[in-house]
Amino acid sequence: MGGGARELAGYLAALGGWVAALAAAVLPQWRQSSYAGDAIITAVGLHEGLWMSCAAQSTGQVQCRLHDSLLSLDVHIQTSRALMVISLLLGFFGIIVSVVGMKCTKVGEEDPVTKSRIAVAGGILFILSGLCTLAAVSLYATRVTYEFFRESTVPVNARYEFGSALFIGWGAASLTVLGGSLLCCSCPAKERRGQQYYRQSQPSTAREPPVKMPSSPIRGEQCL
Repeated sequence: MGGGARELAGYLAALGGWVAALAAAVLPQWRQSSYAGDAIITAVGLHEGLWMSCAAQSTGQVQCRLHDSLLSLDVHIQTSRALMVISLLLGFFGIIVSVVGMKCTKVGEEDPVTKSRIAVAGGILFILSGLCTLAAVSLYATRVTYEFFRESTVPVNARYEFGSALFIGWGAASLTVLGGSLLCCSCPAKERRGQQYYRQSQPSTAREPPVKMPSSPIRGEQCL
């Protein structure tokens, strides 16, 4: 795969991952009602996300309510919120920086070395964005798992399990990291070796000793 095609594939993968991360951050299905146990309650399904909680009735009616207070939320929700916001911001800047550094764009094409470095910087931003998304989703999933399996008087069918937004977040993190890794390969090894060989092959006049002309013993005879 050529350098331009690799950059384009990485950019599209990272862009798709960023859009998926945005959708995962907005969706309220980070955890949902569990249908495990003997007495299954299907009249009302509960869903909770980072920003709101929803109740879906069997008639199809859905009622959602935003979280009232920020400080009253659990620590894992606040941390996941902050990580998702940071992830989206890093991905947004990565989108802008990568467009400038890609070979298929006309911006800064007179300096290909700097252009490749800008593309690598965009790839690093995408990788950091994917890692933040992965950390937020994994932290929330760990909390859901802990609350589901811990010993409690709450029946199993009244507990929560993984929602669809968690799986979307994991897929988004994978795509973003993959796309950022492809963008980080924008500077080929052959180009770097060529630049190094060019620097080594430059003549260095400062280190060359001055050449002394041999004196002629018959200079006097030539003057005669």
